[in-house]
Amino acid sequence: MMQFTQRLLYTLAAAVCCMPWQGAWAQPYPNKVVRIIVPFGAGGPADVYARFLGQRMQEPLGQSFVIDDRPGAGSIIGTDLVAKSPADGYTLLLMSNTHTINESLVPKKPFTLMKDFVPVAPINYSDLLLVVHPSVPVKSVKELIALARAKPHGLNYASSGTGTPYHMAGELFKAMAHVDIVHVPHKSSGDARTSVMSGQVEMMMDAITTMASTAKSGRVRALATTGKKRSTILPDVPTVSEAGVPGYEAPIWIGLMAPAGTPKPVIDRLNAEISKIVKRPDVKKAWDEQGAEPLTMTPGEFGKYLNDDIAKWAKVIRGAGIKVD
Repeated sequence: MMQFTQRLLYTLAAAVCCMPWQGAWAQPYPNKVVRIIVPFGAGGPADVYARFLGQRMQEPLGQSFVIDDRPGAGSIIGTDLVAKSPADGYTLLLMSNTHTINESLVPKKPFTLMKDFVPVAPINYSDLLLVVHPSVPVKSVKELIALARAKPHGLNYASSGTGTPYHMAGELFKAMAHVDIVHVPHKSSGDARTSVMSGQVEMMMDAITTMASTAKSGRVRALATTGKKRSTILPDVPTVSEAGVPGYEAPIWIGLMAPAGTPKPVIDRLNAEISKIVKRPDVKKAWDEQGAEPLTMTPGEFGKYLNDDIAKWAKVIRGAGIKVD
């Protein structure tokens, strides 16, 4: 009887080894190149940090992470490409608060963010820097507000386009400070920056990671940062909240999402590895020098963060009556 039982167990074991699904277990995720679609222009913060992260994910995951810039239509072209990709973890979306803004600003998109995608992980956030051209006769947020109230429609602020985080940060400032400043959209953040540095436009809110050096050189005057706390690279510059608009907060952030239906074990693996990377001391040191802060959340926590951000900007968009041109 015992010999029969042993022979039966050997036979079952051999059959299990020959089953077709065994190969799937022998090749755990990822077993080929992973592509991260960046729906923004090359050289911007999203592109830079996607490449930074992709390089550091290759070793722990054993595969190459290729960054594919697909800009256009305010991030919609590249994002739609990911929405229509297989839900297998091999095509990921580098996203930002542009996406949470677009949920209200562009209701007729070919996708819905929280329906057609699943959150993977946040990556980092950084402040915007409120700057004015040196010719503007103000040296604080309170003085800027006073000037704007004395000259309704008399001041302009630049952005990289309607609906961008830079534009929305300006609209939130207008609403909370009760001022009327004219929005001047540009084709890119570089164009907007040039307009302010030349004095064609009086002010803007720009990424601190790119504008800090310009402020330090004196080509623009830094009045405040848009985060909850002061920036590590401009510690002497107050936040907008402490400088005259209590409760104001408008950082920019980036994260990863995947097509809806991507297997949970894949999402969890990516989330775990990304969280390890952004917590590394060398990564924190590099980002401190640029004014960026790591963000770590579970996929569920990141989903709540996204829903809260969608609601926040929907309120601003409704209040300001903003529509895409």
